[in-house]
Amino acid sequence: MSRSSVLLAGLWLSWAMSRRVLESGFSGKRWLVAGLGNPGLPSTRHSVGMAVLGHLAQRLGVAESWVRDPRCAADLALAPLGDAQLVLLRPRRFMNANGRSVARAGELFGLTAEEIYLVHDELDKPLGKLALKLGGSARGHNGVRSCISCLNSSAMPRLLVGIGRPAHRSAVEAYVLGCFSPEEQELLPSLLDGATDLLLAHIRARSQEPSPGS
Repeated sequence: MSRSSVLLAGLWLSWAMSRRVLESGFSGKRWLVAGLGNPGLPSTRHSVGMAVLGHLAQRLGVAESWVRDPRCAADLALAPLGDAQLVLLRPRRFMNANGRSVARAGELFGLTAEEIYLVHDELDKPLGKLALKLGGSARGHNGVRSCISCLNSSAMPRLLVGIGRPAHRSAVEAYVLGCFSPEEQELLPSLLDGATDLLLAHIRARSQEPSPGS
């Protein structure tokens, strides 16, 4: 089989598997959780949202269930959470275009901005500090700005993961695109655990709320 034939076969398999994901027939509450970051740079501070998503997938037992969906240029995995269902998403576009993947997946799954969680790094919080914010401006974060633009909404709940800020403004770009130091890496397991706990607790609580009109 030629290399091009292998590539086409792989793309067809990814498309078929993603179709199966979308046609799962789930009728309960569904939430999309997107880990913002840069594909191919999973160990950098800027991609800590993707690290949280990987930890979340492990916690939910779907770490081996990722499917590449070419329609939204992202990796997807479905995970049950009580009576609800989570759609985990890792964009395959760079940070400043993450919103295109998130918005397209939201469209495919019929989700509103309020049903889409964004997980991303936050310069203005020290490493290890977490905050869950219900909507708001991008505050200079290019991935969030892209999501707001593509979804035409700023209502997405956001899990902010503190990475700290360098002393000099001129060092910000190199800092966020750099890897965590050995000392920082020692803090990551507890950080990822805490981020996952906070995210799941919030989604569980919202899943128990009555649907509008019920």
